[in-house]
Amino acid sequence: METQLEKTYNGKTLTGVVVSTAMTKTVVVEVTYARKHPLYKKAMKKTRHFSCHCELSDIAKDDKVIIREIKPMSKTKFFEVTEKIA
Repeated sequence: METQLEKTYNGKTLTGVVVSTAMTKTVVVEVTYARKHPLYKKAMKKTRHFSCHCELSDIAKDDKVIIREIKPMSKTKFFEVTEKIA
């Protein structure tokens, strides 16, 4: 009897916007999130840029994508694009 094993995933999953596609199989994704200031409690918008591995060929600048954490592929690439959103 054969059983199909499901691959489980425990890393981070983030949503962001592609800001650069200049490199081969690599895109830069900007993730924006809101944090409260620890003292003044004002909501602040923070952004981070992540270099992501991308095998998808239809990704362009300003596309919304979902990225997930993977084992490091290089010095700066430790996320990969899983899918394009709309």
